Amino acid sequence: MAEIHSLAYVGLGVSDLERWHWFATHILGMQVSKRDEHGISLRMDEYCQRFFLEQNPIDDLLVAGWQLRTAAELESYVAELRDKGVPVEALSDDLLRRRMVEKAYSCQDPNGFTHEFFFGHTVAELADSFRSPVLRGGFVTGDLGIGHILPFAKNGPQTVAFYRDVLKLRVSDYIREEIHPGVLVDATFFHTATGRHHSIATAQAPTPKVLNHFMVQVEQMDDVGLAYDRAVKAGIPIVLELGHHPNDKTFSFYAQTPSGFNFEMGWGGIVIDDANWEVRAYSEMSDWGHKRNVVL
Repeated sequence: MAEIHSLAYVGLGVSDLERWHWFATHILGMQVSKRDEHGISLRMDEYCQRFFLEQNPIDDLLVAGWQLRTAAELESYVAELRDKGVPVEALSDDLLRRRMVEKAYSCQDPNGFTHEFFFGHTVAELADSFRSPVLRGGFVTGDLGIGHILPFAKNGPQTVAFYRDVLKLRVSDYIREEIHPGVLVDATFFHTATGRHHSIATAQAPTPKVLNHFMVQVEQMDDVGLAYDRAVKAGIPIVLELGHHPNDKTFSFYAQTPSGFNFEMGWGGIVIDDANWEVRAYSEMSDWGHKRNVVL
């Protein structure tokens, strides 16, 4: 039975490409692989494109790109989606070139953004290894994908059912916490077949933006602290200070992107073995740190 391998790329619509160019390279430590009339392609490893930025006043999430292992698995997965009544479209040749993939399909999320499913990514030449402008190490990607995203849900139960029953993502755990008097966060976390604790999470919230945050994971703990210092020095609003999550065991901080949604820079984190995993519900987002400076 076909199943998603990993969250392999994310597309963002941003209003200030120049600011994002600087931010992605000098704060996050990504590498620009291409810039043209469509926007900016960003590398985190040997993949030619892990994030792409398109000039767009929406300043929000556009696309989540899910990778399948083989062309046959992709076709089987898409057939299952259609059997469930999901309208699925093949990407045009132009979009395939822009995504730098061999074959891909797309469908709409209940919350207003696009999910793409693909096979066959483009990799850089051997001589062109990933070089971060600022990281001491690199990003944790490979089979685990790029990290994770947390898009807000307009309808929590409908969104959870879509991720679990339609996309066939696996529930990792839940967190239910009152972060302010009368403000309850009820978040559900999902992982793919390769086991990064979560590639996507969701929580219902009355907000104009879809994306709450994206997370990237680094190989060296020092790179979290150094990124924190770079963000503070640059005057970037820190949303959650350095801290630790009890469910995925990640050490991280959160800060604001130039588009107003947030990013998380993390180190550590669980890789789930489903044969030995118990789904739990937690009562707190953080077991230490993560002092809140800006309302999420």
